[in-house]
Amino acid sequence: MERYTDLNKLYINGQWRDGSHKDKKQDVINPYDGSVLATFVPGTKDDLDEAYKAAKEAQKAWAATPVGQKRDVIERAAQIIREREEEIIEWLVKESGSSKLKASLECQTAFEITREASSYPSRMHGLIVPSYTPGKESRMYRSPLGVIGVISPWNFPFHLSMRSVAPALATGNAVVLKPATHTPITGATLLAKIFEEAGLPKGVFNVVVGSGSDIGDDFVTHPIPKLISFTGSTPVGEGIAELAGKHLKKLSLELGGNNVMIVLDDADVDKAVEASVFGKFLHQGQICIAINRILVHEKIHDAFVEKFVAKVKELPVGNPADDNTIVGPLIDTDAVERIQKDLEESIRAGAKKVVNGQMRSNRLMEPIVLTDVKNDMPIAHNEIFGPVAVVIKYKTDDEAVELANATKYGLSGAIQTSNTERSVQLAQRLETGMVHINDQSVNDEANAAFGGMKESGLGRFNGEFVLEEFTTVQWISVQHTPREYPF
Repeated sequence: MERYTDLNKLYINGQWRDGSHKDKKQDVINPYDGSVLATFVPGTKDDLDEAYKAAKEAQKAWAATPVGQKRDVIERAAQIIREREEEIIEWLVKESGSSKLKASLECQTAFEITREASSYPSRMHGLIVPSYTPGKESRMYRSPLGVIGVISPWNFPFHLSMRSVAPALATGNAVVLKPATHTPITGATLLAKIFEEAGLPKGVFNVVVGSGSDIGDDFVTHPIPKLISFTGSTPVGEGIAELAGKHLKKLSLELGGNNVMIVLDDADVDKAVEASVFGKFLHQGQICIAINRILVHEKIHDAFVEKFVAKVKELPVGNPADDNTIVGPLIDTDAVERIQKDLEESIRAGAKKVVNGQMRSNRLMEPIVLTDVKNDMPIAHNEIFGPVAVVIKYKTDDEAVELANATKYGLSGAIQTSNTERSVQLAQRLETGMVHINDQSVNDEANAAFGGMKESGLGRFNGEFVLEEFTTVQWISVQHTPREYPF
């Protein structure tokens, strides 16, 4: 099987080509060593317009394609992910700084989402409901929205692009995808190659690579897309929502998080430590659902910190291409500077470093653990998105709930306990879209509702939930017997 080529091109209406921004180049940088992996000629507003028009033209025929044929294309795409797993993992390591473990998990999750999506063509169920009018029948027909615009992030680029693209295609929509500028290959062109190989008709899936400052607003406000699916930061999501709202477009937003793990007084400390180290340091903590704050009951706080610190100090740090590396580089130097600023301010306010991670290079940061942290310190109040663990001591369940909810975010969370029912009741008090008991916050399963509350987003991904997001329902009534009117 030959490796994919032309991954540094736009993909519009079945054609691989450079963008029209001839006076501009977009380099793809390896975040570990700074090497240039590829160079794109980015797209312009004209390229974007062409992509949306191609998608609109191709969508109606794709929607009318028999259910079995649509299913076969999506199933084939899932099979290709399996066949090309090593190639995809290699690109994730190089382009996004993923460890091999993280890249493997990402590839598996994308496969599961694509395989789940292959069932959607036969799940576009309608409904017949009783009518209040004598002799009338009310039918509800489910259909695709039309064209969906997808903007994907850099941290889990392959998975989080596929999470929108595969369901959108499977439900009969056409798609235009704009990836993050850091990860255009794993976030977009690899997907285009996979669906092209799977036999998707030209024009149904299109990729336009370009910066947000050049084409971001036009991507959202263009008249063709009916829904914008965005995964990324809350500030950018708010801007997208404002633009989309002016044009009455549907939105599917998965935004930032300030996720809490609550370690109750009856928790197994060893298991809580194992879960929290994974949920905090996978992909250097650059995950919207990573643990941001660890709330530990005062009764077991010291024992937890001792064992947590010991395990964190054992984490291998270095080149993500090495098989044993767990903590690799941050995506760019801006991320490092932001985290260091929050660290410095929080330490001045009284936070204590118990694992004093050093900078090995301008992007490679060793893990850091802080105790004596207060909820209003920058390192706890802000989304960290880096390898810094924050431990906060609490006294009562009520205090834990209050601390957990004292944030504008509400994406994911976790509770460690030996009493399941106690933790379920506690979970129901948390203002967050997902809570994982006796686990950690980093979970995404293809058939489970994924999404947040408050400023962590709108809508839900996966399973029946994303099917609802990416389709619409039309009411058609049939009057079978003559109706009597009042005048």
